[in-house]
Amino acid sequence: MNESRKTIWHRDIGMAVLALAVVIVASLLGQSATFPNLAPWYAGLAKPWFNPPNWVFGPVWTALYVLMAFAGWRILRLLPVRRTALVLFFGQLALNIAWSWMFFAARSPLLGLINIVPQWVLIVATITVFARLDRLAAWCLAPLAAWVGYAAILNMAIWWLNG
Repeated sequence: MNESRKTIWHRDIGMAVLALAVVIVASLLGQSATFPNLAPWYAGLAKPWFNPPNWVFGPVWTALYVLMAFAGWRILRLLPVRRTALVLFFGQLALNIAWSWMFFAARSPLLGLINIVPQWVLIVATITVFARLDRLAAWCLAPLAAWVGYAAILNMAIWWLNG
């Protein structure tokens, strides 16, 4: 392996570790707000007929976080035009964390709803910008947009039923 390929390989590994670490931290921060409030608070809320069973959320979010880390890595390794893409990516990730704290820790479906609509818009904007840089990275975020769109409707229904 020549020196430039070795340097690129090391940079790519470093960016993969960074992307994975950021997404893992986001997941852990969200979980720290969510898990303590699942029972009795969340369990006691009225929920719509289309609310999935609790066991669905873990595997779905695990898959979404893996896809987010992969997409983030693909953008992080691009040089040099990636600033807007990364600001949007980290912005949607920050709103993702904040949603758990607003909905679960604050025990407020209304605060969750106030967060999740701009969160979804930021995800769509991230996909749009990613698509110009790396189509695969953009496609990796499509399931996130679909899930958060569904979650927004679910959040609104929970707020409506419990308001």
